[in-house]
Amino acid sequence: MWWADLLWGFWNGLTAWIVLIVHVFGAWDQFPVYNAERSGNWYDFGFLLGAGSPFLGRLGGRSRGGSGHD
Repeated sequence: MWWADLLWGFWNGLTAWIVLIVHVFGAWDQFPVYNAERSGNWYDFGFLLGAGSPFLGRLGGRSRGGSGHD
């Protein structure tokens, strides 16, 4: 089903940064960063949405002080 691929892609994209960092240190080999078995249009679209998620952007934007309009 297309929505299942979309949701799996979004989840894998959202967790890709964490899994990638853990893979660098040699752990979690059973968890792929990108699931090639599910690859397809809806999975890829979900993955891109998850990897570029606004949740990640909000984490960096909270640390700024002031309104930025001088």
